[in-house]
Amino acid sequence: MFAGAPQYLVSGLTQGAAYGLIGLGFTMIFNTTGIINFAQGEFVMLGGMLSVCLLGVGLPLPLAIVLACLATAAIGGLMERLAIRPIAGAPAINAVIITIGVSILLRGGAMLAFGKDTHALPAFSGTAPILALGAAIQPQSLWVLAVTLALLAALKLFFTATIQGKAMLACSCQKKAASLVGISVARMALLSFAISGLIGATAGAILAPITMTAYDVGMMLGLKGFAACILGGLGNPFGAAAGGLVLGVLESFGAGYIASGYKDAFAFVVLLLLLFVRPSGLFGKAGVERV
Repeated sequence: MFAGAPQYLVSGLTQGAAYGLIGLGFTMIFNTTGIINFAQGEFVMLGGMLSVCLLGVGLPLPLAIVLACLATAAIGGLMERLAIRPIAGAPAINAVIITIGVSILLRGGAMLAFGKDTHALPAFSGTAPILALGAAIQPQSLWVLAVTLALLAALKLFFTATIQGKAMLACSCQKKAASLVGISVARMALLSFAISGLIGATAGAILAPITMTAYDVGMMLGLKGFAACILGGLGNPFGAAAGGLVLGVLESFGAGYIASGYKDAFAFVVLLLLLFVRPSGLFGKAGVERV
């Protein structure tokens, strides 16, 4: 009955780690600006496609990935500066609609620039599987998990040990109070979009050797990252990462034991069921508003 469970677990954790990173990008922007950035999936796509492009012009793989991530971070910053900041003070729904428009723009631009073909990056350290506990673990899966843990540790350090990180936390708690003590809320918003772009691009680059990449992969990955963010608790960075792992594992087991054709539906079915029981997510805190 449980044949293949270790393999499904490894596959689920690998995919879930990527969902967690994407969800983390959503959380970074939401905490600072209160905006749900539906262009987050396109940051993932750009990380993979730009890495492939730079690798194709002769750059070494590590340098291609680093430059692709930095370029995507710059695009995230430009998005905030040119599209989000001009409507500061407008209803949040306006900003959400703009992020959807930016998503469409980035997807269309990527199609024109890179074409409609599917591409893949070479595995970081070979393709020979590692046999352990009844599962064949691809080395790239270990890279995905290791990079995810490293990014979480780096963000934890950023928020607790740097002035910029503490300023972002202050903005997420109370923007007016943060502004009164001299914190530039606009600058923190710019930084949050840039970091979110960097995180999304990293997820795209480490996934490209496993799932491949194309101009249109961002939409579904973005939706699943958003689902991970909601599942873990909107506004909780590490809850988003945990939610991604839970989502990936449930999706993998559902595809393996029920039907692979419904793989993409499992994530959203589980999300809906959880929200009926616990609307704040697994690790979110229920909000209380005095009226």
